[in-house]
Amino acid sequence: MIVGFSQKGYFDEAFGHFRELRRVGMTLNEVSLTGVLSACAQAGAFEFGKILHGFLERAGFLWMVSVNNALLDTYAKCGDIAMAGLVFERMPQKRTIVSWTSLLAGLAMHGHGDEAIQLFHEMASTGVMPDGIIFISLLYACSHTGLVKEGCTYFDEMRNVYNIEPSIEHYGCMVDLYGRAGQLRKAYEFACQMPIPANAIIWRTLLGACSFYGNIELAEKVKLKLSELDPYNSGDHILLSNVYAVAEKWKDVAAVRRSMNDLKIQKTPGWSMIEVDKVMYTFLAGVKQDDKIVVEAYEKLKEIMLRLRLEGGYAPEVGKVLYDIEEEEKEDSISSHSEKLAVAFGIGRLCKGKKIRVVKNLRICRDCHVMMKLISDVYNVEIVVRDRSRFHSFKDGFCSCRDYW
Repeated sequence: MIVGFSQKGYFDEAFGHFRELRRVGMTLNEVSLTGVLSACAQAGAFEFGKILHGFLERAGFLWMVSVNNALLDTYAKCGDIAMAGLVFERMPQKRTIVSWTSLLAGLAMHGHGDEAIQLFHEMASTGVMPDGIIFISLLYACSHTGLVKEGCTYFDEMRNVYNIEPSIEHYGCMVDLYGRAGQLRKAYEFACQMPIPANAIIWRTLLGACSFYGNIELAEKVKLKLSELDPYNSGDHILLSNVYAVAEKWKDVAAVRRSMNDLKIQKTPGWSMIEVDKVMYTFLAGVKQDDKIVVEAYEKLKEIMLRLRLEGGYAPEVGKVLYDIEEEEKEDSISSHSEKLAVAFGIGRLCKGKKIRVVKNLRICRDCHVMMKLISDVYNVEIVVRDRSRFHSFKDGFCSCRDYW
């Protein structure tokens, strides 16, 4: 039940069943422990994960390699890569390929490309043979830190040195590598020349890069490919709409929206989660509920935005809003993004000096990214946001991604 709830995203239920298991006095085992740690990792439940860590040490469960791997993964996905590294260093049993992969993937998500490469070479020096999965994390690390040359080198080494035939995931990483670096034409040509047909995920990755860099011509070409493979995906329509909106081509934006309505496509709602006093709170974008928690978050957010305007010179990036509407309405639209609400709630509820950790289901937008940097500076607070693809650690007005994401 714990594993099932965790896999389906019902984290409160997974935690509740674990507590019930403990209450009735049943003996814990490898499955229950890794299951609840997995729930912590996915939900970003850092405090609950730390409590579990203490329990595992006292109960003598840290001799299990699988439990250590799950604990390492939990810290990495909850935003504490230093603690993940400590778990890795202290593992009492021989590290497996899963151990190395978990830490390398964590470094990749946090944007530590050079450290990920160093860890890969350290693993190779111990005699552990890399597999296709760890190469995905390695290429991902190169992609998220702009290490294009290094990524190309490891892609070639995978085949020529380790005799690992690239899978669709490896090809996708290469398209992402070129796309994030702004080499959109190269990414498109790579996708077209792949020995196996590019899937919807690869074309969607490239469409996201076109949206980020505002390349309308290429975005339209890529969208045609996606229309053949996955015509009902809301994210693809939104990305294309975003490209048009940035260029202020409102007629094209409207055409995309009409197409979505005709196909009865619903936009995936954005949500963000934050852990406060070991309780997980979820906020939805643009939903002004009567719930007192949501009201509290909105009130705190208004206060924060006013202070940021006065002390940080904040001006909402209304040009990134996807509708041809009045400026005031645009500001209302971007101010209700879920990560802003979660951070505002955290500032209002958490003790001073406490790090704010937020998990988000979509990619963070430019305006939220700018605002988080300002909040970290004006409020002297550290904010960690895990979005759909990576971590952003905001401190003293800067982000760990160095504005490359």
